[in-house]
Amino acid sequence: MALLSARAYARLPTEQANPRTRNIDTKRSSEIVRLIVAEDRLVPLAVARVAHELAQGVDALAKTLASGGSVLLLGAGTSGRLAVLEAAECPPTFNTTPRQIRAVIAGGKRSVFRAKEGAEDEPALGRKAAATVRPGDAVIGVAASGVTPFVHAALAEAKKRGAVTLLVTSNGRPKGRHADIVIAPLVGPEVVTGSTRLKAGTAAKLVLNALTTGAMIKIGKVYDHWMVDLKPTSRKLRLRGERIVADLGRVTPARARALFRASGGSVKTAVVMARKRLTAAGARELLEGSGGALRRALGGSL
Repeated sequence: MALLSARAYARLPTEQANPRTRNIDTKRSSEIVRLIVAEDRLVPLAVARVAHELAQGVDALAKTLASGGSVLLLGAGTSGRLAVLEAAECPPTFNTTPRQIRAVIAGGKRSVFRAKEGAEDEPALGRKAAATVRPGDAVIGVAASGVTPFVHAALAEAKKRGAVTLLVTSNGRPKGRHADIVIAPLVGPEVVTGSTRLKAGTAAKLVLNALTTGAMIKIGKVYDHWMVDLKPTSRKLRLRGERIVADLGRVTPARARALFRASGGSVKTAVVMARKRLTAAGARELLEGSGGALRRALGGSL
């Protein structure tokens, strides 16, 4: 995607002035906070208006993951950091592998902590970021402005390689897009004109949360409302796993602790052990025969 002219860039919705925050620099701190919070309240409403596109995205990601494909998230600046954050949070919550959910930020890993000027304007970096994409994978480009050359080049490369492509933006449906699904919550002008780390960033975070969580629910990594595929990499997660086993396995906390330990830290296995009176090996075999779905392994019961 070619760089926009100065005039075209100035017309983008994310570059417009917000009449509600005019003269904000003259306000008292309490009024500044009130204005910021009032604008933030508009974000969930904007995300709710793109629920149909979000559902399409959830189905696309679920299909990719269920068939053994991987999901790549990418972006520049704030959008890239949000992509990295989303990818980093999936393994402990849903026990995904680094290959299943990964992220690339324009400018490389150092850009997570310090901005690398100009990286977002380099299409070659975008094409390189998507060079390992395979048919059946899914690629999510995050670009508040909707016109970031790095993101569009990556999506174009991914589409050429047979991946399903999604664009998360706050600028409607940009021309020359290479996305199969566009998710565009229109949050309106920012508190500080052009500072898309604010409402647009919050909207992108909500959208990414819904996409990954929805997909994980669809492929059986959530049972009822519990994260039954968590990875107990910390004391907090281990204790949470034991509580889930006690609740779903209908056993005492002490018994849940023993089952969780015997299962090797697998909530699903421990729950099946408790409910079906099986050994760890027997529970794992039943789960494997049920496609890893705890509900199916338990016969559809709560």
